[in-house]
Amino acid sequence: MRAHDAQKNEIKPWLRKQWVIPPQASADFVCAMEDVLEVYTRPHDPAYPVVCLDEISKQRVAKTRLPIPAEPGQPARVDYEYERCGTANLFLTCEPLAGHRHVTVTARRTAVDFAWEVRNLLEVRYPHAEKVVLVMDNLNTHKPAALYQAFEPKVARSLIDRLEIHHTPKHGGWLNMAEIERSVLSRQCLDRPIPDAATLSHEVADWEQARNACPHPVNWRFTTPDARIKLKRLYPSIQSG
Repeated sequence: MRAHDAQKNEIKPWLRKQWVIPPQASADFVCAMEDVLEVYTRPHDPAYPVVCLDEISKQRVAKTRLPIPAEPGQPARVDYEYERCGTANLFLTCEPLAGHRHVTVTARRTAVDFAWEVRNLLEVRYPHAEKVVLVMDNLNTHKPAALYQAFEPKVARSLIDRLEIHHTPKHGGWLNMAEIERSVLSRQCLDRPIPDAATLSHEVADWEQARNACPHPVNWRFTTPDARIKLKRLYPSIQSG
């Protein structure tokens, strides 16, 4: 095999299928895991709704040539070339027990964008809740301090007081039920070229409306007792004093 053929057929490391591998015998991991699993056992309470939050990035692309439609004896043809039009960030929140989800499209992924998403969550979508029980990952912008970057201290403190935050463990994103909705969104809405922010917002809004028209609450069945059996290898060995 010639050198350039070998290089062409080589599987690049970043193209191989990647896995989220939890650490072995990690007290930090199992502590955060059991904390989130406890939250998922709570019954539905409109005064204390459990809401999961996740983010996804979408590369906006535009076609450089018009597709040729199908005709008798000839399939439709789409040119491989495209133009990059920047990226957009999508905040996805879902209330698993209500079967409701919401997507916000932003131009950036910053702490201030996160702060505004939280404010919208509390003041617009859940204005009557005593507290919103918020489950999310450990992304560097997903911190209560972000609210102080975006708002006056009095406003930031009042918003934080209405939050009960639970972080999923590092390498434990599967514990965030928003990832279920993120996967559905990616397959049903984001699996095609979208050229601009307006089109993206329109497509996402249509997807959200259709999903919420027939709510399907998530029946989460994995519990702490299950974890202590099936994921025993992740628990540290007990050390006597």
